[in-house]
Amino acid sequence: MLLAAVQRALARFHVTAENDERIGALQARLAKLTPREREVFELVVRGKLNKQIAHQLGTSERTIKAHRHNIMHKLQMQSLAALVVFAERVGLLEERR
Repeated sequence: MLLAAVQRALARFHVTAENDERIGALQARLAKLTPREREVFELVVRGKLNKQIAHQLGTSERTIKAHRHNIMHKLQMQSLAALVVFAERVGLLEERR
Protein backbone atom coordinates (compact mmCIF):
# COMPACT_ATOMS: atom_id res chain seq x y z
CA MET A 1 0.00 0.00 0.00
CA LEU A 2 2.81 2.39 0.89
CA LEU A 3 4.63 1.69 -2.38
CA ALA A 4 1.42 2.27 -4.37
CA ALA A 5 0.82 5.56 -2.56
CA VAL A 6 4.38 6.72 -3.28
CA GLN A 7 3.99 5.77 -6.96
CA ARG A 8 0.74 7.75 -7.23
CA ALA A 9 2.38 10.75 -5.57
CA LEU A 10 5.33 10.59 -7.97
CA ALA A 11 2.99 10.34 -10.95
CA ARG A 12 1.06 13.43 -9.77
CA PHE A 13 4.36 15.26 -9.23
CA HIS A 14 5.50 14.51 -12.80
CA VAL A 15 2.21 15.66 -14.29
CA THR A 16 2.35 18.87 -12.28
CA ALA A 17 5.99 19.50 -13.23
CA GLU A 18 5.22 18.99 -16.94
CA ASN A 19 2.26 21.36 -16.72
CA ASP A 20 4.37 23.99 -14.96
CA GLU A 21 7.01 23.66 -17.67
CA ARG A 22 4.42 24.17 -20.42
CA ILE A 23 2.97 27.21 -18.66
CA GLY A 24 6.48 28.63 -18.22
CA ALA A 25 7.16 28.28 -21.95
CA LEU A 26 3.89 30.07 -22.76
CA GLN A 27 4.68 32.86 -20.30
CA ALA A 28 8.14 33.27 -21.86
CA ARG A 29 6.45 33.89 -25.22
CA LEU A 30 4.05 36.35 -23.59
CA ALA A 31 7.02 38.26 -22.13
CA LYS A 32 8.16 39.06 -25.71
CA LEU A 33 5.25 41.47 -26.13
CA THR A 34 5.74 45.18 -25.61
CA PRO A 35 3.52 46.82 -22.97
CA ARG A 36 1.25 48.22 -25.71
CA GLU A 37 1.05 44.86 -27.50
CA ARG A 38 0.11 43.29 -24.17
CA GLU A 39 -2.73 45.81 -23.78
CA VAL A 40 -4.00 45.06 -27.27
CA PHE A 41 -3.62 41.30 -26.68
CA GLU A 42 -5.73 41.47 -23.51
CA LEU A 43 -8.49 43.35 -25.31
CA VAL A 44 -8.41 41.12 -28.39
CA VAL A 45 -8.80 37.90 -26.41
CA ARG A 46 -11.76 39.42 -24.60
CA GLY A 47 -13.54 39.83 -27.93
CA LYS A 48 -13.06 43.54 -28.59
CA LEU A 49 -13.03 44.68 -32.21
CA ASN A 50 -10.11 46.62 -33.69
CA LYS A 51 -12.29 49.73 -33.82
CA GLN A 52 -13.22 49.40 -30.14
CA ILE A 53 -9.62 48.80 -29.10
CA ALA A 54 -8.41 51.79 -31.12
CA HIS A 55 -11.02 54.03 -29.50
CA GLN A 56 -10.24 52.75 -26.00
CA LEU A 57 -6.47 53.18 -26.43
CA GLY A 58 -6.72 56.46 -28.34
CA THR A 59 -5.04 55.26 -31.51
CA SER A 60 -5.98 54.29 -35.06
CA GLU A 61 -7.43 51.03 -36.30
CA ARG A 62 -4.42 50.65 -38.56
CA THR A 63 -2.09 50.78 -35.56
CA ILE A 64 -4.17 48.12 -33.79
CA LYS A 65 -3.95 45.90 -36.87
CA ALA A 66 -0.16 46.27 -36.82
CA HIS A 67 -0.06 45.38 -33.12
CA ARG A 68 -2.28 42.34 -33.74
CA HIS A 69 0.03 41.19 -36.51
CA ASN A 70 3.06 41.53 -34.20
CA ILE A 71 1.23 39.70 -31.40
CA MET A 72 0.33 36.78 -33.64
CA HIS A 73 3.90 36.55 -34.89
CA LYS A 74 5.59 36.83 -31.47
CA LEU A 75 3.23 34.32 -29.85
CA GLN A 76 3.43 31.99 -32.87
CA MET A 77 -0.34 31.84 -33.28
CA GLN A 78 -2.21 31.18 -36.52
CA SER A 79 -5.75 32.15 -35.50
CA LEU A 80 -7.77 34.17 -33.05
CA ALA A 81 -9.11 30.95 -31.56
CA ALA A 82 -5.56 29.76 -30.85
CA LEU A 83 -4.81 33.14 -29.28
CA VAL A 84 -7.79 32.81 -26.93
CA VAL A 85 -6.74 29.27 -25.94
CA PHE A 86 -3.25 30.63 -25.26
CA ALA A 87 -4.72 33.35 -23.02
CA GLU A 88 -6.76 30.77 -21.12
CA ARG A 89 -3.73 28.55 -20.58
CA VAL A 90 -1.68 31.36 -19.07
CA GLY A 91 -4.61 32.31 -16.85
CA LEU A 92 -5.23 35.71 -18.40
CA LEU A 93 -8.95 35.32 -18.95
CA GLU A 94 -9.56 34.34 -15.32
CA GLU A 95 -7.94 37.51 -13.95
CA ARG A 96 -10.40 40.23 -15.00
CA ARG A 97 -13.84 38.74 -15.43
